[in-house]
Amino acid sequence: QVQLVESGGGLVQAGDSLRLSCTASGRSVSNYIIAWFRQAPGKEREFVARISWSDGSTYCADFVKGRFTMSRDNAKNTVYLQMNSLKPEDTAVYYCAATLRIFAIGSGYYNDRERYTYWGQGTQVTVSS
Repeated sequence: QVQLVESGGGLVQAGDSLRLSCTASGRSVSNYIIAWFRQAPGKEREFVARISWSDGSTYCADFVKGRFTMSRDNAKNTVYLQMNSLKPEDTAVYYCAATLRIFAIGSGYYNDRERYTYWGQGTQVTVSS
């Protein structure tokens, strides 16, 4: 079992930055992909970004490229989602998820939320205009 706990959400203004954290516990995640998804009211949960724990390689959805980046801290067993230039349309509950790495980081396999075994409880991000 892997437990994931997110933190760092909040209320910000358009153009501001936030950093979300996701801390993993339980079994080792060294062979896992850790991803961020988000879900806005009335919309489906969508992929945002992911990182391969083993080598730190990352992949982001097109709509966040140039604004959001992922990183990890092995010592803290934590991944981060740095969100810059936030927009009101980024308002959503952000979820951290984990799945075993099977394919390369860029594989579309990992865009599908159904591929992820473990999920955190989510953290709310609200961006006001």
